[in-house]
Amino acid sequence: MTTLTIDLPDNLVEEAGKAGLLAPDALEVLLREALRRLAVDDLFKVSNRLVAADFPPMTPGEIQQEVDAVRARRKQRARGA
Repeated sequence: MTTLTIDLPDNLVEEAGKAGLLAPDALEVLLREALRRLAVDDLFKVSNRLVAADFPPMTPGEIQQEVDAVRARRKQRARGA
């Protein structure tokens, strides 16, 4: 467990404390939710870039070839190749 010290405006600390948001469990929930939102935002950014790239559709066979190639590279790296 890590102890964190942060500087916040007094009025924010007072309001957050009254709302129960400064308890470790509440802060953990808030931080995890924020991280999830950031991850979703990143996913949409990547999705938008993929749409903009206008790649031709892939057949299921082509997709499987790509998956197999990635798996093969991972196996090679895991063996130290």
